[in-house]
Amino acid sequence: MAMEMMTGLRRPMFLGGEWVFRERIIEVRDPQDNSLFATVPAASKEDMLHAVEQAKQGFKIAAAMPVHERISILNRAADWVEAYKETYAVTIAREGVKTIREARKEVSRCVQTLRISAEEARRIAGETIPFDQMPGSEQRIGYYYRFPIGVIGAITPFNDPLNLVAHKIGPAIAAGNAIIVLPTAVTPLSALLLAEAFEKAGLPSKVLTVITGYGAEIGDALVTHPDVRMISFTGGLATGQAIMQKAGLKKMSMELGSNSPMIVLDDGDIEAAAEAAVSGAFWAAGQNCVGVQRIYVQNDAYDAFVSRLVHLASRYRTGSKLDEETDMGPLINEIEARRVESWVQEAIEQGGRLLCGGKRNGSFFAPTVMEQVPHDCRLAKDEVFGPVVTVYPVPDLETAIERSNNVAFGLHAGIFTRDIHKAFRAVRGLEVGGVMVNDSSDYRIDAMPFGGVKGSGIGREGIKFALQDMTETKVVCLNMSQ
Repeated sequence: MAMEMMTGLRRPMFLGGEWVFRERIIEVRDPQDNSLFATVPAASKEDMLHAVEQAKQGFKIAAAMPVHERISILNRAADWVEAYKETYAVTIAREGVKTIREARKEVSRCVQTLRISAEEARRIAGETIPFDQMPGSEQRIGYYYRFPIGVIGAITPFNDPLNLVAHKIGPAIAAGNAIIVLPTAVTPLSALLLAEAFEKAGLPSKVLTVITGYGAEIGDALVTHPDVRMISFTGGLATGQAIMQKAGLKKMSMELGSNSPMIVLDDGDIEAAAEAAVSGAFWAAGQNCVGVQRIYVQNDAYDAFVSRLVHLASRYRTGSKLDEETDMGPLINEIEARRVESWVQEAIEQGGRLLCGGKRNGSFFAPTVMEQVPHDCRLAKDEVFGPVVTVYPVPDLETAIERSNNVAFGLHAGIFTRDIHKAFRAVRGLEVGGVMVNDSSDYRIDAMPFGGVKGSGIGREGIKFALQDMTETKVVCLNMSQ
């Protein structure tokens, strides 16, 4: 498939290693102005069942592939993405919510994700087992090793349409699995471009499928299929729970929602904390699972911090995603923008105070800072997934930790303090999968374990850690007395 075809109006999907069209199509529209960007096939349930059959054959091919070939393919795919990085960035920006500057960073991260996958492929190792620790087993020796699990089904969201796909394809191929990716219907193009990179890199046919369609129509065929041995899902809590109830006996990786807190103590760097809060709250227009949503500020620092936060938020520039000067683009559609608007209005009606923002223009929603938001309204307890951050004064660290934990989620948290003892009290006390000290909760590198507790999910992404889920352990024991 030529790059020219992959950047035209009508795009094919990658079904079992073949580029195919269908009569039914899905329109991919730019959320900025609802203009038509491209069309992709609307796959049927039969297409999905065919994809699974192809992947079963692809798994046998992938499992037999030497590690050095997997490494070479992953690195060549990374090279391809890097060579066409601006095409990838423009695609991310046009089909999704990121500005061109945010999109370029995602492309760079995708390249790193693939290269890390190549590195981790050589480290899928086992170890020897001292069987003689058990009386009567003195003549036994053995070891364990890890082997690929089989066919993996991956379901990915709109907010990181390239790198979150890479986080599933990269370790799957590194481990020797076949993988079927079902990207969300609103941003499928970046995933298709990544499929092209792997085709150009020489990945054998049938190992990878990127199938485009409506999850409500074809998702169950993937999730419930007995030959799909693992589901890796990134998305909302309700959908994740529904998948787990349907899937049956198979492995699960669930990276779900959040309502990430940040704590600012009176000995913290107020300027750095305010800058981190603005970046963390408004990156990708707040459509970021680890974005800052609640900030707890110690009383003595509250006024200075809020003043600086509002100043920086008011200067944040919204506008055209392809404009180099734009800081923040739109929400994924006007429906979501209206939902965020209703949550803000609900908080105001219940006593919340609007400090800046709060205005909607089509699918755009202004960077918004609120205080005095009641703890029982949706903005305080649920995931807003929009550019809204709430600020609360607290008397001490213990109160901040208690209130941070008082939600159903636990993905990431941040804390600003110069006191290492207070930092580690927060590390121990916060019920989350990651604590960022003197950083925003949205800090992440692609090599680290990534995931949460409570309603934020099950398992960890990050290549080394995903590989544990995407492989199984086999024990080998030799009785040398025979």
